[in-house]
Amino acid sequence: MSWEKKRLVIVGGGSGIARRIAVDAAAAGAEVVFAGRNPAEFTESGIRTEFADLGDESSLKALAEKVGELDYLITLAAAPANGPVTTLERDAVTRAFDAKVIGPMMLAKHFAPRFREGGAIVLFSGVAAWRPLPERAVMATTNGAVAFLAEALAVDLAPVRVNAVSPGIVDSGAWDRLGAAKDEFFRRTAETNPARRIGTTADVSAATRSLLSNPFVTGTTLHVDGGARLS
Repeated sequence: MSWEKKRLVIVGGGSGIARRIAVDAAAAGAEVVFAGRNPAEFTESGIRTEFADLGDESSLKALAEKVGELDYLITLAAAPANGPVTTLERDAVTRAFDAKVIGPMMLAKHFAPRFREGGAIVLFSGVAAWRPLPERAVMATTNGAVAFLAEALAVDLAPVRVNAVSPGIVDSGAWDRLGAAKDEFFRRTAETNPARRIGTTADVSAATRSLLSNPFVTGTTLHVDGGARLS
């Protein structure tokens, strides 16, 4: 499928995944709009930037009005609220749900009437929903909710298609915070993955673009995790 003259809106995502999707889509001929709370940090040439905060519905409405008609929408934001349940702060939990569930639902609300024929949405879940770990209850729950939201919106917004991508451990820049321990973490993770490697931003970009362009896939969560949820 040609991406020429397709308008793609990407909301949120501070790591390399959003950037890779944006660059790949633009290289294929799409008009890409990146929206986030700090749009000035997104400096890729030829990509339009706008402000949007998934915790502020008015900003999402304003974004939809600025963008106008579109073909595809992706939302990748996350606001992790990690820690033991006994120490969780309600505001942090709310922000996590705003980023992953409530915000994307409000995006759908304001963008739904603007999709051209063949329009599609991709939400971002994560392997934590299928492999919950201690102190990751909020992450597991929000990511699991995304998978169900994709199914619900696929029915509610039809014929606009709605799917979700669930990445595993991906070398996106998000793990650079581990410093020297990053390589060892990646090595151990790759050893237990059935795919026997770590994911790349290119893997996730290709999977995301395939969901957007396939006209007969909707209400589905695509696991791009090297089989991590099975290991």
